[in-house]
Amino acid sequence: MAVNLEAPGELLAVPGVRLATGAAAIKRPGRDDLTILIFDPGTTVAGVFTQSAFRAAPVLLAQERIRRGDVRALLINSGNANAATGEAGLADARVLCEAAAEVLDIPAESVLPFSTGVIGERLPVAKMTPVIGVMPDGLSETNWPAAAGAIMTTDTVAKACSLTVELEGQSVTITGMAKGSGMIRPDMATMLAYVCTDARVSQTCLNALVKVAADRSFNRITVDGDTSTNDAFILAATGRAEHGIIDSPESETGRALLAGIESVARTLAQAIVRDGEGVTKFVTVAVQGGMDEAECLKVAYTIAESPLVKTALFASDPNWGRLAMAIGRAGVRDLDPAGVQVWFDDVQVMRDGLMDPDYAEAAGAGVLAQAEFTIRVMLGRGDAAAEIWTSDLSYEYVRINAEYRT
Repeated sequence: MAVNLEAPGELLAVPGVRLATGAAAIKRPGRDDLTILIFDPGTTVAGVFTQSAFRAAPVLLAQERIRRGDVRALLINSGNANAATGEAGLADARVLCEAAAEVLDIPAESVLPFSTGVIGERLPVAKMTPVIGVMPDGLSETNWPAAAGAIMTTDTVAKACSLTVELEGQSVTITGMAKGSGMIRPDMATMLAYVCTDARVSQTCLNALVKVAADRSFNRITVDGDTSTNDAFILAATGRAEHGIIDSPESETGRALLAGIESVARTLAQAIVRDGEGVTKFVTVAVQGGMDEAECLKVAYTIAESPLVKTALFASDPNWGRLAMAIGRAGVRDLDPAGVQVWFDDVQVMRDGLMDPDYAEAAGAGVLAQAEFTIRVMLGRGDAAAEIWTSDLSYEYVRINAEYRT
């Protein structure tokens, strides 16, 4: 059951982007599992990808092609990750891109492939190719809802959102979608995420924007601490808006556009945690008073990824000793426990490294019984801070992953 997450509201068309979906029965019959996005000529595209040593075939191919530029289309499948498939997997990805390119009348090298699902199995190319052949008939600027549903795997709710920003007096649209529910501890982005805008942005600027947006959103979430073989976050700007070209993220228009992109990316990233496999709690872990952001993130992720902490959260058990354990092993050099304070929302649990003398366990349990709350840690070492979003660990998570291939 997703935590305070509803189906997407109105999704705005992005001029210069059309989408289509199709059903190839890759894993389960009866649902769309293929998606195509095609961009108008002149669209700039940037991306960040998983740092896993087992990068999937589509990731390797997409990384190679995005460096060349002139990206015209994205081809996405769910149900099969095409990871750990070697040269055969790369060949399969190329064949599918060629099939899409032929019916879209664009160069095959301008198609980026993306896959998500089971690792270690070949794609059913023979089933997918005929479906790709007819998908362009359904291309439409308004197909964002169908596309957001087609990229899902164990997700229970489609994840997508839109907003508009004003740049130089012109209204600019930003629409994005993502999928992800388990194997979530991104090392650059999330499992799959796509954000499109009609803003006019130079390639150099877009490259900077996608990295900053990823770092402030998808790189701040964890469900289970596992980084996928297929992580990818793609940002596309079609240039259809009527404002001057943005060539610096530090310019006034660059900052305004980044704020909009970051807002969409954060909404999508938090939706992934809210829909994490088996989650019942959405938890913000805010660490303050560090010497730098890196050590704040060490502490935040150690808390968020501790199975002992996560199971206590599931039980609404305010066992603050597990937080002391996690903070202590986070690897912060020369940390003085006497300087550490901890709160559950506004309830102070730890004062100066010890249980707060005014703390009542019933008050802590009341906070943890909520569907959403914040664990706040003050390290007492400096002025740096960092915030991430995580979840609990439930019986249902074990069941979902135990039955993932059945």
